[in-house]
Amino acid sequence: MSGATRIVAAARAMVGVPFRLHGRSEAGVDCVGLAVVALGRAGQSGIGPVAYGLRSGDVGLAERWLGNAGLVRVDQGAPGDLALVRPGPLQLHLMILVPGGFVHAHAGLRRVVEMPGASPWPVIGWWRAEWGAQR
Repeated sequence: MSGATRIVAAARAMVGVPFRLHGRSEAGVDCVGLAVVALGRAGQSGIGPVAYGLRSGDVGLAERWLGNAGLVRVDQGAPGDLALVRPGPLQLHLMILVPGGFVHAHAGLRRVVEMPGASPWPVIGWWRAEWGAQR
């Protein structure tokens, strides 16, 4: 099983987990926590910023910690990649691309969901686990 396939499986296994700001376990996750758990379960270690400001809308800050976490920016998303999106003027969000849509921690629904189709928000960039960069 490839790293990307493991990330997709791990993300989908989290569907239904409650939303919890700064959560990092089955007890609850936010969008960063979902990425940390899914990539960690897939074998990617060292991700997860101690402090982050997705609500500040600071793209540069988000891109720095994604890079520092061992992820590489890629031009096109593929299943298992993270999408950094902008749902509002001062807000950023992470989603995991899966075949047919995205898995993400939905604050409004208060749980992790799988959403079919394209991102409803502008995609700022795509990020891939380094060991998966040569798919």
